[in-house]
Amino acid sequence: MNHGLDDVVVAETALSHVDGAAGRLIVRGHELEAIADRRFEALLALLWDGLTPRPWTEQAIRMALGVARLVAFGRLAPAIAATDRLSSVEALRLLLATLADVDTAPHHILAVAAVPVFAAAIARRRDGHAPIMPDARLGQAADFLRMLHGENAPAEHVRALETYLVTVADHGLNASTFTARVIASTRAGLLSSVVGALCALKGPLHGGAPGPVLDMLDAIGDFDNIRPWLEGALAHEERLMGFGHRVYRVRDPRADVLKATASALRGGSNRIRFAEAVEAEAIALLAQHRPGRRLDTNVEFYTALVLEALAIPRDNFTNVFAMGRVAGWTAHVLEQERIDRLIRPQSRYVGPAPRRPVAA
Repeated sequence: MNHGLDDVVVAETALSHVDGAAGRLIVRGHELEAIADRRFEALLALLWDGLTPRPWTEQAIRMALGVARLVAFGRLAPAIAATDRLSSVEALRLLLATLADVDTAPHHILAVAAVPVFAAAIARRRDGHAPIMPDARLGQAADFLRMLHGENAPAEHVRALETYLVTVADHGLNASTFTARVIASTRAGLLSSVVGALCALKGPLHGGAPGPVLDMLDAIGDFDNIRPWLEGALAHEERLMGFGHRVYRVRDPRADVLKATASALRGGSNRIRFAEAVEAEAIALLAQHRPGRRLDTNVEFYTALVLEALAIPRDNFTNVFAMGRVAGWTAHVLEQERIDRLIRPQSRYVGPAPRRPVAA
């Protein structure tokens, strides 16, 4: 019995392919490295191509998202106070649930537009600040940073966030995407499918790893403590956060893209140079400690550094991940809806057999 469904094919998709043995991620016929510098709206146009009744251009998506962010902002006032007792990702789950199947905006547009509006509002409320109305003229990444920080972000920060969103937008049949497709197969609708996908992303085995990377860097503290700390962690068989991956047996290509992104942000008060030193030492020690098993840097390591450099609160990292991954969720839902077949696998019963009646 394969409890994790490793290598079990349960769907055909034209959206993305993860080649773990070769360290490749192909999105709609393109290597990730070839499209990582695209605008987020251009990536959406690529993912949604042929899956919607009308064709979407990058500019049309940019305009539609701007309008839909204003619609999402209108849903905040009645519900935002109810998020105070929830974690950030639970708060996002609640706010996304306010989107209704009767909404007239295209649901794939509304879902993608709502996540940054809600994520920024949640983060600001936790700091005691009121939410900021979206600016429909801006692109998705630029407007999120403006709504989060209350001022226009530097161009290099917008570019870095956009690269991150594109890099994590789709990644094969991961847990949250599979969840979205299962829900979509019931004809529950796109918005319900996205809420379900977020619930899967909430799990620490899927969407919660970037924060612990920073916790590890906090614990190491300074350059002089890098090797002693890592050696101590490995001696106690502790996991080094940001290294190794369930699928990739070589380097995660997303890590390479985000390492370059982080390098472009190096300087000022961020600790990217320190993280680079931790990475180099960790890879060397892992090779010694676990010979024959390659444990390379994964996407979470440099995700943590990029998001921290953009002054995004640590407890909001999963919500920002959802800002990118919702692109893939919506595309997979649209693809599944075209298949229109209920996903209904079988299970093997291993419980007790019923007792036979005793003869009179």
